[in-house]
Amino acid sequence: MTVVASNYARKENDLYQTEPWATEAFLRRFPVNGLKVWEPAAGNHLMADVMRDAGATVKTSGIVVYDRQHDALFDFLNDRPHNEPTIQAIITNPPYGKGNRDAVKFARLALERCEGLVALLLTAKFDFGKTRADLFSGNERFWAKIALVDRIQWFPGDTTGTEDHAWYVWGSKGASYTPRMFWEGRQNAVP
Repeated sequence: MTVVASNYARKENDLYQTEPWATEAFLRRFPVNGLKVWEPAAGNHLMADVMRDAGATVKTSGIVVYDRQHDALFDFLNDRPHNEPTIQAIITNPPYGKGNRDAVKFARLALERCEGLVALLLTAKFDFGKTRADLFSGNERFWAKIALVDRIQWFPGDTTGTEDHAWYVWGSKGASYTPRMFWEGRQNAVP
């Protein structure tokens, strides 16, 4: 796959809706049935809906409301929650920001705020940055990378996505994991 420029004019707090198949691909490897999940960049709740359908209890938050109300308006990157939800997992597609700086901050905060499972949908090369080594090679909680072999279409239309993505998964505090690599697509697991 070749990465090409999207020609999409970005704007502040733009809505990037994660196609349901991308969340389903994550759930094939990491079921959430019975988990209390916080989705802190919930957008229009497409990821939250898939996780609820899979048996999770999901609390949503975001910095802006699009079409659906969140459980809380909250800026994950800049605010400290005064009544953080009782959660077992943070699962989300966070904002990336220039050079993935917001995504790096988001990952570190998620690991600080959640003692359980943390799963973030990020660019496929997110783990290549040397300034992020503490999130991967230096982190006993790092558990898995799920490479998405199909591209996510973020906006309506006939075009496909222009970049490759992957799920990055960290396990519970206090445990040590041997990192695994998986490949998933729209329909089912790739051997």
